[in-house]
Amino acid sequence: LTDLTLITENGISFHVHSAVLAAVSSFILETLRRKKWQQSDSDKDAGVHRWSLSLDTDVDHVGLQAVVEFAYTGVVLSLNKDTVPQIKAAAQVLGVPRVMDLCNKERRLKEDGSTKKEEQKISALEQMTITLQSIEQLWADRVGCDVILNVNRALFHHRVILAASSDYFRGMFTSGMKESHQTCVALPFLLASELEVLIRCSYSGNLSLSWESVFEITCTALQLQFQPTFSLCLDFMQQEMEASSCLDVASFAEAYGMLELLEKANDFVLKNFWEVSATAKFLDLPAEKLVDFLCCDGLCVPSELAVFRAVISWIEADPEERLGQAGLLMTGVRFPLMTFREFREVRAVNLRMECFGDKEVELYGSALKEFGFSLPKSQDLCRVRRPKDALVLVGGDQLNPDVGQRIPSREVWFANSIRSGTGLVKDIEWRKLCEMPDKPKFRHGVAALRGKLYVVGGCYFYAKDDMMKSAYYDPKQDSWKRLPDMQEYRSNFSVVVHEECLYAIGGDKDINTNEDSVEMYNPHTDSWFVHPLDQALSGYAATVVDGGIFISGGFDCKYVCLVSMFLYHPERGTTYLAEMTHDRAQHCMEAFRGHLYVAGGVCNLRKYYTDQQACEVYDTVTDCWTDFAPLPVSHVGAASAILEEKIYILGGYCQDDYSESGLVHRYDPSTQRWENMGKLLGAVSDIRACLFQLPQHFRQ
Repeated sequence: LTDLTLITENGISFHVHSAVLAAVSSFILETLRRKKWQQSDSDKDAGVHRWSLSLDTDVDHVGLQAVVEFAYTGVVLSLNKDTVPQIKAAAQVLGVPRVMDLCNKERRLKEDGSTKKEEQKISALEQMTITLQSIEQLWADRVGCDVILNVNRALFHHRVILAASSDYFRGMFTSGMKESHQTCVALPFLLASELEVLIRCSYSGNLSLSWESVFEITCTALQLQFQPTFSLCLDFMQQEMEASSCLDVASFAEAYGMLELLEKANDFVLKNFWEVSATAKFLDLPAEKLVDFLCCDGLCVPSELAVFRAVISWIEADPEERLGQAGLLMTGVRFPLMTFREFREVRAVNLRMECFGDKEVELYGSALKEFGFSLPKSQDLCRVRRPKDALVLVGGDQLNPDVGQRIPSREVWFANSIRSGTGLVKDIEWRKLCEMPDKPKFRHGVAALRGKLYVVGGCYFYAKDDMMKSAYYDPKQDSWKRLPDMQEYRSNFSVVVHEECLYAIGGDKDINTNEDSVEMYNPHTDSWFVHPLDQALSGYAATVVDGGIFISGGFDCKYVCLVSMFLYHPERGTTYLAEMTHDRAQHCMEAFRGHLYVAGGVCNLRKYYTDQQACEVYDTVTDCWTDFAPLPVSHVGAASAILEEKIYILGGYCQDDYSESGLVHRYDPSTQRWENMGKLLGAVSDIRACLFQLPQHFRQ
C-alpha cells in the first residue's frame, strides 16, 4: 500500500506511505497538500495514485533512511557522531524538526550507553504519539486520504491506516480484489456512525464506550476484524462488568462463541448472584439457564434462603407461564442448608403461590421431605466455591495455650475453597502450600510479583534478634530462592509492588526505634536501593491505587498512633491527604473501586493502647473519609486481602486482653455487612497475606 517513492541523487529509492511521512516532514506535507489541490477535479474512480519525488543532492541514502525509520518507529538507531551530519542534512531538507532535535541532543549526550538507551526508549513512545496525532490531523483535514468509504454518506480515509487496523480492509486492499483499485468503496451493510467510531479509534487509540453502545461496536469490530478495537471492547466488558450488565455479556458471548468471555460472565453471575437476582435482566432468564446457575456449587449467596427468594421472584414475574416450572427450579435449591426459621418462609410462600390462578402448586411437601430427611447429609450439600486467585497466608505468630509460650510459624497456607453451609455459616478450606526456609518469622512483608511470592524481612522475636533473610517462592518449581539482604533491619512494615519493583517502607529496627527510610528491590538487578522517608514510621498500612502508594496511620517515632494519610512517590516524595477520623496502627487497608477501606488495629488511650474496631473508607477522588460498619471483634496485627470483590480480615488479637480468636471476617461492600468466615488453622497474629495464582495441581 505504499504510494510514494523517494529517490536520492544516486538513484536509491525508498517506498513509503505518504501519510506517514507527511506526519513528520513539512516538505512532504506541503507537497501532499498541493497534490490534493491539483487532483480535486479528477475522477473519483481513478484508482490508487502512486507518485515519486527526486530529492536534493544534500539528501543521501543514510540521511533518508534515518528519516524514514523515525517516521515509522520514533527512533533513529543509526544516529551516532559519524552519521549526524548526513541525518541532519536530510532532516533540514525534508523539514523534520524532531529529527534535527535528536541530532543536536546526540552531540550533547555523555558517553553513557545505558542512559542513552533509556532516553531513547522514553523518547520513542513520545515521538510515535506525536506522529499518530499528526496523522489523525491529516485525516481531519482530508490530506492524503486515498479512499472513500460510501456508507450512507462519503467518509474519506487513508488505506494504510484502515489496513493496519483491520484484517478485513487489509484483505480488501492487498489481495487483488477490485476494491484495491478503486478510490470509492461501497459498504451498504454498515452504519456510518458505527464505522466512524472504529476508524476514529484507529487514528487516536481512544475508544469511548458505554453499556448502551459496546455490543453494537463490538459486533461491527468483529465483522470488520478491527482487532485492536475489538480487544478494547472485550476489556471494557470484563473490567466494567456489573450486576445489571453481566447477563447481557453472557448472552452476547454465548451468541458469538466467545468462550473465555462467557466463562467470566457466568462466574461473575455466580459470585454476585444475590445482587444479580435483584435486577430486571434476571427476570428474563430462560428457566434452563437459571437452573444451571442454581445447581452450580460455586453459587455465592448469603444463605440458601436467598436462592429460594430469587426463584420465587423469577416465578412471580410471570406466574401464569412459570408456575409449571417451579418444581424444576426448586431442585436447584438446597433446602437442607436452611435453618428451621428460614424454612418456615417456604411454607408461607407456598400458601401465597396457591392463590395464583387455578394451578395446583405443591412446593412445601417435597421441600419438607428434602429438608427433614437430608439433615445428616447437609455437609455434603455445602456450596463450595473455588476462586481463581488463591488467598495466601505467610508466617505469623500464635500463643501456645498449654504453656503460654509464643510459637512463630514458617508455614505458608492458602484458601483453596470457600464453603457456604447451613444458614449463614461460612468456612474456608485451608491447605498448606509450603514452609519458608530458615527461621519462622512474623511482622514481615509479603508481595506477589510476576508469578513469584516474595517474603521480606520480619522478626523471630518481639525484641531485635538478627537480620531476617528474604526470599521468594516459585510455585512452578516448588522451591525457594534467597534474595540479597536489605540494608536495614525491618519488621512491622509492609511491602507493596510499584512499577515492577518491591518497596519496603519504614518499619521497626528494634523494639523502641522505627525507620525513616524506604528500600526498593529491583528484580532485574537483584539489588536493594534506599530512598528517604520524611518521618520514622511502623505499624502502618499501605496499598497501591492507580500507580500511587497510599499509606495510612501507623506509629510515629514516639509510638503514638497516627491519623495521617499520605501518598508516597520514590522521586516526588510525600503528599499529605485528608486525615482519618480515627487514629490507628497495626491495622489493615485494602483498595476497592477507587476507595481505600481501613479496618482494625489499635488506637491511643492515654498512656496505653486499646482496640480500634471503627472502620472508615477513603475516596481517592474527593479526598474525604466516611465511616462504615465496625468490626464485630477486634483484629490487631491481622492480615487482609480482597478476594472476589470482598474484603477479608484474617486473624489478629485483642489488645485489651491479648486473646487470639483466629477468626476471619469478610466485608461485602454491596451489602455493607461483615460475615464470619470461620477460623485460621495456623498462626493467627502478625501474619501477612496476598493474592497469588497457583498452578492447577495445587488446587485439585
